[in-house]
Parts: sequence; structure tokens; C-alpha cells
Amino acid sequence: MQPATLYLDNAASTRPADEVLEAMADAATRWFGNPSSAHSHGAGATRALEEARAAVMKALGTDVGQLIFTSGGTEANALGVLGAAALARGRHLITSAIEHAAVLRNAEKLATERAFELSTVLPEPATGVVAAEAIASRLRRDTAVVALMLVNNELGTVQPVAEVARALDAFAAREGIRRPHLHVDAVQAFGLLPVRAGTLGADSIALSAHKLHGPKGVGALWLRPGARVAALWDGGRQERGLRSGTENVPAIVGFGQAARLASAALRAGTPDRIAALRDALEAGILAAVPGARPTVTGGARAAHIASLAFPRLPAEPLLHALEARGVFVSAGSACASKTSGPSHVLKAVGVDDHTAVLRFSLSRQSTAEDVDAAVAALAGAVGELSE
Repeated sequence: MQPATLYLDNAASTRPADEVLEAMADAATRWFGNPSSAHSHGAGATRALEEARAAVMKALGTDVGQLIFTSGGTEANALGVLGAAALARGRHLITSAIEHAAVLRNAEKLATERAFELSTVLPEPATGVVAAEAIASRLRRDTAVVALMLVNNELGTVQPVAEVARALDAFAAREGIRRPHLHVDAVQAFGLLPVRAGTLGADSIALSAHKLHGPKGVGALWLRPGARVAALWDGGRQERGLRSGTENVPAIVGFGQAARLASAALRAGTPDRIAALRDALEAGILAAVPGARPTVTGGARAAHIASLAFPRLPAEPLLHALEARGVFVSAGSACASKTSGPSHVLKAVGVDDHTAVLRFSLSRQSTAEDVDAAVAALAGAVGELSE
């Protein structure tokens, strides 16, 4: 008899909400026309797009700026980083060592192919948080782009984006120059904690639908008024000329519905409930597994991610022992290919090669019963491996 399935890998991807799937099916049936067409079928598809755009912007707490739909968070990050760099005069880029590969690899691309100088800031190993002062100390007159994620996808730590934005403002005023473009990867934050474009101070914000019970294959880049990025390619010049290609109307409609549902959950206090479940999960594991410890401590954290370290245990066998018990989690990160090697994030916070790190990530569908079952399964898996 197969064990019941317990999915605790929501930071990798969430189950689409029923309301999202219904909205997508309706859009695929009703709004099958091309939004660029001049006839009524095109006009209907365009209305569906703009309603979804308004819903996502409302969830961001803003009605100003531009929202460009993309194929996901990776493309949104590329447009924010590469697009801003393409229009910049300076050739200096600052980012953190714990950014998602969608940011880090594009930063490296700028360094190797476009002669940018890259400054990479390490986090505090104990907290997993990048100090705003560390970024401010690297600023130069030729700094073109600063990229800092809002919530780290492996550790769950919240980075001081608003504080960095204020440091950029102060630097630009002091030097009498245009402020460097601040790009924020909010993929692991949007819909999971309050994200307000007006208070973050970012020039561009990358979003993804499948982290908040929306569909895969759709994301967005928000641009503040006055912020400029260059398109990554050319074509029909849809999406304000910044993302050529016929829009995926059903997926975008699903994104809009997911944003509405996430906003309602935030207003209802869901993050507090999820944080309580996360705390109970961590406490249960630390009590049940000798030697287990939090990967980082002391920094602000998002409610849905618990990262725990297990010294002298192998990560992959532990992961598979949990799967055999019907519990699905991630070892470090699942947002990369299965052969990408050790996590750069875990190395940046000083995790050694003999320590397994598991990421348990909850959603608004998680329950107290899920927590109890996960603790019991992990205790059994560790006992099996220890033998």
C-alpha cells in the first residue's frame, strides 16, 4: 500500500487553485482570439489581459508604472537585469551571492560578454541576510544595476530591499548622479507576504504565477514610472514593446485570478497561520532528530519556508527516504536542473559538504496534520539512515 502523499515543496511550485484552473479553461474557450487582432475576438482577449494586469498590479499595491507579462520569473529577471544594463552608461553591477541563478547567471553574462565589472556581496553566514551597508559600500559612480532578491528561495530569509533603495537614493543625491537601477526578484515573496511596489523602492520587480497557486509558464516584470529597460528580442512588439510574442491569454488570466486569491489570503492573515505551522514543524523536527539545527538564524524570514540542517547525514538519501514515506521536500533548491551541483546559496552561508539541508515549504493549503505527519516521517527516515 502506497503512503499518503504529503507535498511540502511549495517554494518550488504550488498546486494551481481550482478557481485558477476554472478561469484558465474559461479563457481558453472564450478568448481564443489573438489580442493583437482588430476584430471583436481580439478585443475580448485584450480585455481579459488588461483585467489580469490590473489584478496583479493591485496585488502589488500600485496602479502606476508598467506590468509586462513574461513566460515566468526567469524571463522577468533577465528583462530586469539585462534590459536595464543595456541602457545604462555605467559598467558596474552589484548583486548578492545568494541570488537565484536567473539573476546570477545573467550578471555573469554581463561580466563575460559585455565587459561589466561584477561585485558580489556575501550574506552574513549566521543569518543568511545581506547587509544593506555591504551593498552601499560597493557603490560607485559607474554602478549601473543593483540586483537583490526580496525572499531567498532556499533559506526563506527576507533581504533589506527598502533599506538598499534608500542607500541608493542617498548615494545618488550625494554624487549628483542618476540612481542605479534597483532590480528585485520577488518571485518567492509575491502573494506570500505583503509586497508593495511603492514602499520597496525598486525600479523593477520580477514575479511568477506558479509560486502562488497559479499556472507555470507565466510571470511579469513591474517597472516603476520612469524606469527603462531594453527588450531582450524584437518582433511584434507586444507588451508595450518590451516582450514580443503573442500573449498566453489563458495563463495570464490564471495569474490574475491567483493574484486575487493571494491578496484575499493576505488580508485574512494567512501568513500568520503559515508561520505558526512552520514554527511547529521546526520545533517538532529539532525535538525528534538529534543534531538537527536551523540552517540560519536571527534574520527576518518569510512564513512559508523552513530550512533545516542535518550534520553527518547525506542529503539525497534522506530526500528519497522521505519520498518513500510519501513526503516531498527539497534538498536545498529544486529551482535548477537536477545535475547543477552543490547549492551556491548553502555554500555562501558556510554549510559544509557533510551536512544535509532540507527545505520544507508550506502553502495556504497546509495543515497542522501535515506538520505532524512530516515530523514523524522525518524521524523515521533519519532513524533508517542512521542504522
